[in-house]
Amino acid sequence: MYAVKLTESLFQSIGDDDIREVTVGGLLQEMAVKMPDRVALKELDFDGEFGRIWTYAELYADSEKLALILAGRHAAGSRIAVWAPNLPEWVLLEFAAAMAGLTLVTVNPSYQARELKYVLEQSRADAIYLVEDFRGNPMGEIARRVCDEMPTIKHCIFLTNPNELYAGAPADKLPDVGPRDIAQIQYTSGTTGFPKGALLHHHGLVQNAKDTGVRIETQAGDTVLHNMPLFHTTGCAVVLLGSISVGCTLLLAPVFDPVMIARVIARERVTHFMGVPTMIVAIIEEVKKSGADTSSLKAVFSGGAMVSPELARESKEILGQYVQIVYGQTESSPVITGCWRDDTLEDLTQTIGQPLPHMEVSIRDAKDNVVVPVGEQGEICARGYLVMHGYNDNPEATAAAIDKDGWLHTGDLGTMDARGYLKITGRVKEMIIRGGENIFPAEIENAMTEHPEVAEVAVIGVPDDKWGEQVACFMRAAGGVTPAPEELKAFIRERLSPQKTPTFWIWVEEWPLTGSGKIQKFKLAKQFVSEQLQNTA
Repeated sequence: MYAVKLTESLFQSIGDDDIREVTVGGLLQEMAVKMPDRVALKELDFDGEFGRIWTYAELYADSEKLALILAGRHAAGSRIAVWAPNLPEWVLLEFAAAMAGLTLVTVNPSYQARELKYVLEQSRADAIYLVEDFRGNPMGEIARRVCDEMPTIKHCIFLTNPNELYAGAPADKLPDVGPRDIAQIQYTSGTTGFPKGALLHHHGLVQNAKDTGVRIETQAGDTVLHNMPLFHTTGCAVVLLGSISVGCTLLLAPVFDPVMIARVIARERVTHFMGVPTMIVAIIEEVKKSGADTSSLKAVFSGGAMVSPELARESKEILGQYVQIVYGQTESSPVITGCWRDDTLEDLTQTIGQPLPHMEVSIRDAKDNVVVPVGEQGEICARGYLVMHGYNDNPEATAAAIDKDGWLHTGDLGTMDARGYLKITGRVKEMIIRGGENIFPAEIENAMTEHPEVAEVAVIGVPDDKWGEQVACFMRAAGGVTPAPEELKAFIRERLSPQKTPTFWIWVEEWPLTGSGKIQKFKLAKQFVSEQLQNTA
């Protein structure tokens, strides 16, 4: 870890001499020159068997070939949407669009017509690259219907049809692309409402991927299993660009299937695996059943939610590695902090680590925007190369997110200790006010994940005539046992003060999730209110 001793919650940039401004296409070109014959990408099918394989030189050559086609098809600066699950053509399109000076608009393959139309219109995309269907979603049918209503969409091209993908005359040459040019529009996960389009530049995506890779200790020759969705920054930046930046071999899985993933880890001696906590729980359960050999793993890393001590210990016991947390958001390209592999179990489970290099991170008072003393709660903010240009066509939201001094306000409440380690204590907008008391869901969630029968937790505020709001605790069971409310109340009262004890205890089998695996709390709140109304009708 970085050896610092802070008196205020401000972590200054470290490692400024190492930063380089590189484009997404430039990164691949550099690696193709540096290690042309190393295997860069292997395609996995649904059974975990290999399909197509690319060396670094081949991946660059195919990406450049597609880039020239795109440059001949689209004007420089155009926005093109990609609506597809994990497949190699998605990867080729990401690099090719970057080389051609186009902005890639990433779309969740589970979207329906209304959601797709919103993203296409809001992003001002003039083309969509897609597949015919995925997991029962008739994407081709939906896209044709939506595109018929949108004369601004000039091309609807199927990625798996080479005759369509490579149709037309290629450009004579590729345009000059700058590191600060917009590379992608990534839509925020929408945990509290309709998504906004974050404008992410080449330099932010590439540098952040490199710095994250250093934190999780990827090295040339490592084998990374990639099952995170490519349409999210975790998939197309952290895992993909991070692996490419140091010369790893990437195994691209079409979906997350714990049986297949465990088999591939054992067979291919995978060194790095990333998943949200739900995925890691599923892998652990599968390895317990199958006895798959996971001794090759050097890192199991996660983001999007805190990891309970129980899950961390079980991961160490079954998979051979503790879970290493990274934290961030789409607007920050996306990683801000991360734990180190040799951190203590307490730091791995009770903090989100130290900031990555080349950025400033601070905890600021939500009212007057000043830095708070060490240990005091405030809003987590970040400044530096990682910050997005803003939200697409939304200056009001941009001004609310990035202040006049360049600080990105994450909306997360947290604390920073003297070592620069951060803890999340809640969300600015998720704070529950019960009878005048401010209650922060993350504090209750972190406590409840210590219960051995609780796998995941989401705490929300629900309307109450007397108290204004009451606390509702939604839980997914770790096994088949669901303790009674009396037992859960006793458990939480041993850890937190009485006013933080939830009034409602609700077990769920599945969560309403965003495409990146985050729990959509606003949907839980709507579901709760709807059921309450039905029960009183």
